[in-house]
Amino acid sequence: MLGNEESIKQQFIDFIHGLQNHLCAAIEQVDGAAIFKEDVWQRAEGGGGITRIIANGAVFEKGGVNTSIVFGDVTDNMRKQLKIEGEKWFACGISSVLHPINPMVPTVHFNYRYFELYDAQHEVIDSWFGGGTDLTPYYLFEDDVVHFHQSYQTICNQFHVDLYPQFKHHCDTYFVNKHRNNECRGVGGIFYDYQRNGNFNMTAADWLSFAKACGYIFETSYLTIATKHKDDTFTDAQKYWQQIRRGRYVEFNLVHDRGTLFGLHTNGRTESILMSLPPTVRFDYEYHPPKDSAEAALQAILLQPKNWLQL
Repeated sequence: MLGNEESIKQQFIDFIHGLQNHLCAAIEQVDGAAIFKEDVWQRAEGGGGITRIIANGAVFEKGGVNTSIVFGDVTDNMRKQLKIEGEKWFACGISSVLHPINPMVPTVHFNYRYFELYDAQHEVIDSWFGGGTDLTPYYLFEDDVVHFHQSYQTICNQFHVDLYPQFKHHCDTYFVNKHRNNECRGVGGIFYDYQRNGNFNMTAADWLSFAKACGYIFETSYLTIATKHKDDTFTDAQKYWQQIRRGRYVEFNLVHDRGTLFGLHTNGRTESILMSLPPTVRFDYEYHPPKDSAEAALQAILLQPKNWLQL
């Protein structure tokens, strides 16, 4: 059990709402044309959220920055599918996916969340933090990937030197389409889950601060990359390749992603859960990129995770 649970819970709620406002403004500034549309929703079983969607912009074809605060009874389905116990649960979090128009700009995903389980007397019996961020390029610019990883290594090292190597490995092994010859969804980043008070000698307050630091560095870790490449020229063939790779993104989210499964198994809001899916994709039968092409080079990279900070 964590100490000071209510304080941590409220602080995390305040953090995700503040970050949502901050990043929506920053993303709108980079796009320069589209603005977010807000949809406030309620969940019948308890709680609700704020979904913000940007679409058909100058830079971003589709994206969202969503927050949710949800709670309810632990059902038999949750016990079976999600392997959790207790009588009641609470979860709050922020998640975002941005799908750019230009295939030279990578897709990006992040989420940060906090979870509590309660007994029949509504006493906290378990609680943990999770989150992370990862990059999905369509064309490989190694300096951008190094910059992205370096941004999060710097944050990790401020809390514990073992965080980045462990969370980077977790990311590399989680965002994988196992049904596609263990092909990674992208070039990784960091990913962590079930981190509790005391792990890595960090308190609950430290884990909250870690999530904040990772959330707010998104401007310099990713939006600088989007700004750098948003006006790059590209061909119809390169756009075609982007849509092929988006298909693999969809496959992971619908087949393997635990966040998607959690939302669906807890009767979450379907439109908000599937916000992460790109607007246009291709599922060509037996598609293979041309030999010795930039596309083939990227696909080869995705079959073997790299230590980008040793380049």
